[in-house]
Amino acid sequence: MPLPFVDRSSSSLPVQFVAQPKWRAWLKEQSAARRGWIESSGVAGNAGDLVVLPGRDGKAAGAVVVLSAKPTLWDFGALATRLPAGTWRLASDSAPVSATDAAVAIGLGTWRFERYRSKKGKPGAKIVWPQDADKARATATIEAISLARDLITTPSSDMGPAELAAAAQALGKTHKAKVRVIVGDDLLKQNYPMVHAVGRASSRAPRLIDLVWGRESDPKVTLVGKGVCFDTGGLDLKPSSGMLNMKKDMGGAATMMAVASMVMAAKLPVRLRLLVPAVENSVSGNAFRPLDVVPTRKGITVEIGNTDAEGRLILCDALFEGASEKPTMMVDCATLTGAARVALGTDLPALFCNDDALADDLLAAGKDVTDPMWRLPLFAGYRRLLDSKVADINNAPGVAFGGAITAALYLKEFVPDDVPWAHFDMMAWNNTSRPGRPEGGEAQAARAIFAAIEKRILSS
Repeated sequence: MPLPFVDRSSSSLPVQFVAQPKWRAWLKEQSAARRGWIESSGVAGNAGDLVVLPGRDGKAAGAVVVLSAKPTLWDFGALATRLPAGTWRLASDSAPVSATDAAVAIGLGTWRFERYRSKKGKPGAKIVWPQDADKARATATIEAISLARDLITTPSSDMGPAELAAAAQALGKTHKAKVRVIVGDDLLKQNYPMVHAVGRASSRAPRLIDLVWGRESDPKVTLVGKGVCFDTGGLDLKPSSGMLNMKKDMGGAATMMAVASMVMAAKLPVRLRLLVPAVENSVSGNAFRPLDVVPTRKGITVEIGNTDAEGRLILCDALFEGASEKPTMMVDCATLTGAARVALGTDLPALFCNDDALADDLLAAGKDVTDPMWRLPLFAGYRRLLDSKVADINNAPGVAFGGAITAALYLKEFVPDDVPWAHFDMMAWNNTSRPGRPEGGEAQAARAIFAAIEKRILSS
């Protein structure tokens, strides 16, 4: 995605920012002609208001944007798309938002998914890089989040397990990481039986993507992402309405790829490992069935209570493998349950964590970088709901309540207590367009996860 920035321009027009509480005072200080123009433009000083100011020659002479009472980076997210064509510069300080964060929001606001459009959108305004912005860091963040958005928004016809693996291989090539992909029946030979069981019904073979980067002597950080490229629900078939946007069911994998991209671009002193079980949960004669009993990489058996609870099945093999190296921290992301969306809505990922220090770091990072999340409990009292009469555990209890918690508790069975682990249950999608966050795929919590990793590693 081309960035909307230029290094400098002698002909750039100024964009001034006024905080909402100071709007009336600022307006009184303007000339009568300018006040009249602003008022006739319908700008009333609400957060997000933008007005282009005319010059004496009738052409644009600048613009004014009203910031929120407590501005965040998203106050800058619509600049490049709302300003008229031309080159603009930030004429006033972006504080309390850093220049780098303002640049990230501006860049992310220009993301569009136009792969299948014969007529592309017209280029928008150009923005001079904000003064003091860390260009490399902002660019790495924009590119990482945009990669995730592209992957999630791509239809499943062009984003199956093989294509997701190819994207991971391209990412690895960019950063000189090693990428290994285990495909089809080799999953059984190398003991990933759950990944194979869930994906075997598709004509597109399942696979386990394993990316490794960094020095072995550095602290180990492991990322795991759910890569269900399309979810029919399996034999517990979803209704058409529930299946409609299941191309985004690999959103956890895309989000973890975005985090990996930022970690590698920043050259953090870690030994990074990214594990993505990539499957399509389809229906055919060899599909796994309700009440089947399937082994896992850990060696325990799982009774299939519901074939539509497949995300936790493929994740359990990957989590057990990731935990086997005893990383200093392990994080997984998954579009796992509708229950988490019922509890927290679509914008707020649910965080489950077996380590309070790690949870506190993630929550603090989310607040610092405006990438919110909410912690839910790994309530041990609900573990009994996963009991099976014929196997070691059941993947889906037959109760309607606490679904996000029981899903997290299932995953917890595959992570030893001495491995700090965080699990995100997320939507990975923007239902509507807002400044900096156009409708489509979204790498929710990615910036927060990266910020938490960076702080923990650099302060250790």
